[in-house]
Amino acid sequence: MLTGCGADQNIRKGDALYAIGEYFDAAAQYKKGYSRTSVKDKAKRGERAWKMAECYRRINYNAKAIGTYQNAIRYHYPDSMAVFYLAQMQHRQGDYKNALKNYQAFLDSVPGDQRAIIGMQGCMQAPIWKAKPTLYTVKKEPLFNSRRSDFSPVLYGDEWDQLFLSSTRPQASGSEMSGITGIKAGDLFLAKKDEKGKWQAPEQIESEVNSEYDEGACCFSPDGKTMYFTRCSHDPSYPRYAQIFTSQRSDASWGKPTLLEISRDTLSSYAHPAVSPDGNWLYFTSDMPGGLGGLDIWRIAITESGLGGVENLGEPINSAGDEMFPVFRPTGELYFSSNGHVGMGGLDLFRAEQDTTGTWTVENMRYPMNSPGDDFGITFEGLHNRGFFSTNRGDARGWDHIMSFECPEVLQTVKGWVYEKDGYELPEAVVYMVGNDGTNLKLSVKGDGSFEQVIQPNVDYILLGTCKGYLNHTEALRVDTSSVSQEYTLQFPLANISAPVLVRNVFYEFDSAELTPNSTQALDSLADLLQENPNITIELASHCDYRGADEYNERLSQRRAESVVNYLIEHGIKEDRLTPVGYGESRPKVVTRKIAEQNPFLQEGDTLTEAFILRIEDEAKQEVCNALNRRTEFRVLRTTYGLFEGLLKKEESEVEKQEEEKE
Repeated sequence: MLTGCGADQNIRKGDALYAIGEYFDAAAQYKKGYSRTSVKDKAKRGERAWKMAECYRRINYNAKAIGTYQNAIRYHYPDSMAVFYLAQMQHRQGDYKNALKNYQAFLDSVPGDQRAIIGMQGCMQAPIWKAKPTLYTVKKEPLFNSRRSDFSPVLYGDEWDQLFLSSTRPQASGSEMSGITGIKAGDLFLAKKDEKGKWQAPEQIESEVNSEYDEGACCFSPDGKTMYFTRCSHDPSYPRYAQIFTSQRSDASWGKPTLLEISRDTLSSYAHPAVSPDGNWLYFTSDMPGGLGGLDIWRIAITESGLGGVENLGEPINSAGDEMFPVFRPTGELYFSSNGHVGMGGLDLFRAEQDTTGTWTVENMRYPMNSPGDDFGITFEGLHNRGFFSTNRGDARGWDHIMSFECPEVLQTVKGWVYEKDGYELPEAVVYMVGNDGTNLKLSVKGDGSFEQVIQPNVDYILLGTCKGYLNHTEALRVDTSSVSQEYTLQFPLANISAPVLVRNVFYEFDSAELTPNSTQALDSLADLLQENPNITIELASHCDYRGADEYNERLSQRRAESVVNYLIEHGIKEDRLTPVGYGESRPKVVTRKIAEQNPFLQEGDTLTEAFILRIEDEAKQEVCNALNRRTEFRVLRTTYGLFEGLLKKEESEVEKQEEEKE
């Protein structure tokens, strides 16, 4: 009798722990209660085996779950789901033969159940996929892995040289073991490449992002300035619900996280954030009402005024099972993991593409990317078909580890840099890309002013670099079919509207205003810029150094400015858009940060007057200053040239029409 009372007490403790999601601790109590229950009391033995199995299933202790589900069935536990879950656990272990038998047994009692039908299809398909693997190769990455769970890697940085990951390794914050998993709560860690491009071991992020609670599955906004991550706090009295937090990047560190309120529903979980490549949508995993079953993938609009309404992605992405860990590639492809589609076992990786009508197509990534275990949390090295993912394949305890992957590919890409003429990168720039195949893209640039995009052979592309406060710049590109991968590079130097812009490599004959043949390329580029920006007028200025008489220098610089203007007129630029001015030596160059970096003896803000130059003892350095003063520049005067011409003509024609009607 005392044994029976002790067993009941263990079960009550287990039930309380199960109710708040502490499955590891609950399983320990159920195990004690089960062992204290008489073998003659078959009903209680079956029920307690079922409860224990449910805990093991939820923490991926698949082998233990199989044994306890078998015990529940042996003691005639009445819920037919015991047979279904037994089949599912055998499926996860790669025991396809017995899994098929038990899926069929479940279908005999619950005919037409789609979960069991899909499970059977997976068991039949998995050996075929394994016998004929895809071109992907996968490899263990011991540097990133510990003796605990390491998962959800995310590549970050302009050169993809940083790897964020979630880990429950001993270095994680807090000292208590999780009642859910029996190991420490997870933290976010960061691995970086050294100057030789070699990965270094992960280190815990020194930020308030990490806490005593569980943190994991992070992602970043397209500009890299906002981190979204999952946090699961714990309360001894309530179930655990995952929530999504954000953190802003300040210099080299991440700021204090704030809760992202997706919905007022506080009884649902929100996890596994992913931002769309255009930054307009936040995708996430949730069990909120209105889904197709289990965990679904949802999305919510990101606007300047806050978050919009929540949408369920629906079929064919979501299913009656669990869909989790959404991830985007820059190309717009969505990757996620699911146990509700035809797969090899636990969570399988799937690729989804959306056509022009908004319809999704979903494809299993197959073996070796998938396995009987859980495969999830994939990340790509930019546009390349290589990167990292997490899996618990081959781990008897169900702990996750990080693997790398790569697939041979022939990839044609364009990489460009948008920057200020004679200045620095413009991270606020936008590049518009159109092609005669229907391509019409708006590309944001990274922090270094760069962008990268896949291109197709035998397509004519036009790329327009833009940034507020700067003139536009256009580049054309066409590539032929190739059997090797190749990256094409383009430069987008944008001229500042509010500051003089140097026209490099404009040369004149000695003591003359006649242009040399070496000036042609620079002046043709200037003509192209004016054609690309048809609504601007400019002042074309020529400057001299201090040597020579002031009046002579002024006359010479005026003639030189006129020579450039005449060249531009001959090449199709209207005369009334051009104003030549010769300043002689009256406007010496002011040193910019770029010039100071190139000439360490100068400082930003120095004005290269005659007195300043003569104070420099080194004649070679004096000549550098004189050369900087001898320059041709242009300055934007107007940005509305011809802008209202069509409107004025229309108004004039309407007035004439009204007068004719009066007559």
